[in-house]
Amino acid sequence: MTYPAVVSVRIRDMHTQSEFNSVGLFDGRYRSFLETMNELRPSLHRYCARMTGSVMDGEDIVQEALFEAYRKLDKYDDSRPLKPWLFGIAHNRCIDFLRQRKARSKAETGSGAPDRVAPLNPANLSVRPAVERLVTSLPPMERACVLLKDVFDYSLQEIAELVGSTVGGVKSALKRGRTKLASRPEPGEKEKLPVLPETSKLLQLYIERFNRRDWDGVRELTAADARLLVADGFAGRLADSPYFTEYERRAGEWQMRMGEVDGEPVIIDLRRDEAGWKPHSIVRLEFAGDRIARIADYVFCAWLLPAADTVVVTP
Repeated sequence: MTYPAVVSVRIRDMHTQSEFNSVGLFDGRYRSFLETMNELRPSLHRYCARMTGSVMDGEDIVQEALFEAYRKLDKYDDSRPLKPWLFGIAHNRCIDFLRQRKARSKAETGSGAPDRVAPLNPANLSVRPAVERLVTSLPPMERACVLLKDVFDYSLQEIAELVGSTVGGVKSALKRGRTKLASRPEPGEKEKLPVLPETSKLLQLYIERFNRRDWDGVRELTAADARLLVADGFAGRLADSPYFTEYERRAGEWQMRMGEVDGEPVIIDLRRDEAGWKPHSIVRLEFAGDRIARIADYVFCAWLLPAADTVVVTP
């Protein structure tokens, strides 16, 4: 697929008049902005994925944060470091996401239980990857402070600025978070998300038709106003996108298979090389009744699969 076109440019050369064309394709200026973010993207995704407990939700938030940063470039003081500014935008997006998820959870269950995602591999807290996977059991403020200090090595002052607190507040949150993590009992394996029979059937039909390049058949499975996100390439209505055309002309051997990423049912995009079929990227579908309401394709996000704890391809 060839959505992104890379043009090297400095941030001070950017303008924010139009990041999308009329049908949702990202324009040259926005793609150029994304290119300037390449070195920061993996760490930004890592932070958002650990804050949300999902590598896919994390990437969706990264996309939103980048859109917002691009629109605010005229307010950015380029004498200041870029990374803390961008992390601050992403942090606020993560907090909004967690609040919305908690509100949805309360509405659906009537329970005030804290938002919790059990990690797979508990380990000594001195090991950074273990900290990353354990923090999802903490409240958002403590989660952010532990991540920013113990994983990303920000100073207390920098963290205070990012999370909108004081140095004293950050110290307190760090102490509470570290104490909870140190006393946390070893969890079991992360629970798989339940899949309704109708959803499973839709997923399987989508995969079968996609692999046959039966694009009309795929369209029959989608809602009339279905949305498409191709990270770094397109955001808009599926009907306005060149999505199927791009897959039709994709070079090399590829196929879609059912799979799971960190217990969530997804579609795994496989590519073939001399060693055989290997997972390349993820496609996530969202449903409304008996139709697909949203497709998120992470084909250009090479950092996403390595950030997952588990990736399973169904035989």
